[in-house]
Amino acid sequence: MKQLFSIALVAFLFSSCTNGQSNSNASTNLSATEFAKKISEQPTATILDVRTPGEFSKGHLVNAKNYDWNGEEFETQIKSLDKSKPIFVYCLSGSRSAAAAKQMRSEGFKTVYELKGGILKWRGANLPETTVETAATNGMSKQQFDSLLLSDKLVLIDFYADWCEPCIKMKPYLAEISKEMANSVSVIRINADDNKELFKELKFDALPILQLYRNKALIWSNTGYITKEEVVKHLH
Repeated sequence: MKQLFSIALVAFLFSSCTNGQSNSNASTNLSATEFAKKISEQPTATILDVRTPGEFSKGHLVNAKNYDWNGEEFETQIKSLDKSKPIFVYCLSGSRSAAAAKQMRSEGFKTVYELKGGILKWRGANLPETTVETAATNGMSKQQFDSLLLSDKLVLIDFYADWCEPCIKMKPYLAEISKEMANSVSVIRINADDNKELFKELKFDALPILQLYRNKALIWSNTGYITKEEVVKHLH
């Protein structure tokens, strides 16, 4: 009887610890609007952008520091921070910031807030960002984008970024489609980082995105990785 009670007690304690950890993570993994609200409540807190310097230079949250998660100096850089004070961390879509936050918590940081969905969700919510570039360009206008759709062929638009792994995987087969179906399909690739205003105007908050147009009308769209075979099905 005692043995059964002990087993039940251990199971209960394990469940309590697991649930507590899950709730804790949920309370610090915030949507874009929640993240912005928390920052406004703690204006002196540290904001960490853990993307590459190249990504950071094209647009980041106001007052953010750039500590590249994949950089050799990341561990040294975070050692300079006060572990007792809240830290706000984000990347492009959330994966790098989740890894960085996990490491920081394991090293004793008390409160680490993550931006769920990364700066893509931040931009999707039309929240403010800044840039270190002195002469930033807005990139392609919506009018210029619309002009790309004026074609007798099907127009396949690929919204991508150089750091996006699914985009990188899809690039070779999109080049193949461009050659193999040149008579009927026009493939156009648009870099989301170089065209942030257009990306916002189209209300995109993820990558990669494929859009297929016929006579200027959108007839198919896909977000995320997709195989060549699945794409080709829509091009006939």
